[in-house]
Amino acid sequence: MLMPKRMKYRRSHKIPMKGLSIRGSVVDFGDFGIKAMERGFLTSRQIEAARKAITHFTKRNGRLWIRIFPDKSVTKKPAETRMGGGKGLVDHFSALVRPGKVLFEISGVSEIVAKQALGRAARKLPLKSSFVKA
Repeated sequence: MLMPKRMKYRRSHKIPMKGLSIRGSVVDFGDFGIKAMERGFLTSRQIEAARKAITHFTKRNGRLWIRIFPDKSVTKKPAETRMGGGKGLVDHFSALVRPGKVLFEISGVSEIVAKQALGRAARKLPLKSSFVKA
């Protein structure tokens, strides 16, 4: 799973989720991609599940680019713990996704195969997304 090798601070603040994605909103590397239509967080497990779905369907043909990285730490306190005592321990890492962000790109396969593979990946994600061409 994806996670940062090292961080300056283990526990991160909340990030404002308003606005649209300006950077990373165009298919740059591949021929086809999926673009997020709504905002939210993608965990490293969800990104890995989508990547596996794409590589399994394309039978490892073509080239795949993952355009997001889970660099935000999400903390969680143990169950049945009283209030206070500071922030909880890091539970997992997630990526902040705003509308318009290209999540995955693919090239080296036909449009039909790319559409089906990226469609399978989109079903693994909790956000609405759409298929885009370069």
